[in-house]
Amino acid sequence: MTDDAPSPLANVADIGGSHITAAVVGMSGGTARVISSAGADTDPHGAGDEILDLWASACLAAVAGAGSESGARADATWAIAMPDPFDYERGTGTFDNVGKFENLSGVDIRGELAARLGAEPSAVRFLHDASAYGIGEWMFGAASGHDRAVCITLGTGVGSTFLDHGTPVKHRADVPTNGTVHLLEVDGGPLEDTVSTRAIVAAFARSTGETTTVKDIAGRVRSGDTAAAAVLGHASNALGRCLGPWLAAFEATVMVAGGSISRSWDLFEPGFRAGVAEADPAYARTLELAASRLLDEAPLLGAAAWLTRPA
Repeated sequence: MTDDAPSPLANVADIGGSHITAAVVGMSGGTARVISSAGADTDPHGAGDEILDLWASACLAAVAGAGSESGARADATWAIAMPDPFDYERGTGTFDNVGKFENLSGVDIRGELAARLGAEPSAVRFLHDASAYGIGEWMFGAASGHDRAVCITLGTGVGSTFLDHGTPVKHRADVPTNGTVHLLEVDGGPLEDTVSTRAIVAAFARSTGETTTVKDIAGRVRSGDTAAAAVLGHASNALGRCLGPWLAAFEATVMVAGGSISRSWDLFEPGFRAGVAEADPAYARTLELAASRLLDEAPLLGAAAWLTRPA
């Protein structure tokens, strides 16, 4: 690929609870690359206008970073990957009682961002952040070439998207409600009480009396720490037992793991596959498991592919 900016361009943003990354992505011949990006940390409990200003500033900085010669414009169409609960059609947040963005609940985020970007409201479009991640991996990453793929993100919680030929499936008998797994239960309790950053840290503290990070726990596993290995082994096995029946029902041929914990996926994979095998040994042997290839770029490239997809 040359250094010339490919065409078309896609303005995108990935919004998390405490950070935004905005980018201009160039799309050409089935490939994509981030031309320019900008990020900002945000206080999820800050004033609504302050959060919106920071989001818009990151978007404007990404466009400015692409350079005028690229043809990038802030008033062009945007694809913004947002966490739920969110009304993606209306562009409004429903953030009551979720521990973030409470000052944006009910706000017309589409209109507010459009005004700050100098764009028409119709030019600001939203998709689920896990869907953007999955589309990115299906188009350009570890799920490429698979008709049916599932992408999960492991971090503060468990995000997911079930992709049928690259299209997220939300309402079908072979996927959980809304295509999301975070409300599923395992061992009589919510999945995220066993598989999440806070759950793994808490489990290690109960076992050892020490409070540390998942990154440190993973490092201890690599150093032969049996207590750390038991904690990660239990979490990964529980995740496999919980997701296995849904992966089999969907007939996924690959599951891709993204998110912060996925950087230690090689430590999770054996326990996860063993958990899947408890329900369906034959399926567990054929299921391809992979860590994200794109990592933080996955939702940006996925949002760009979604925005520029054929009508």
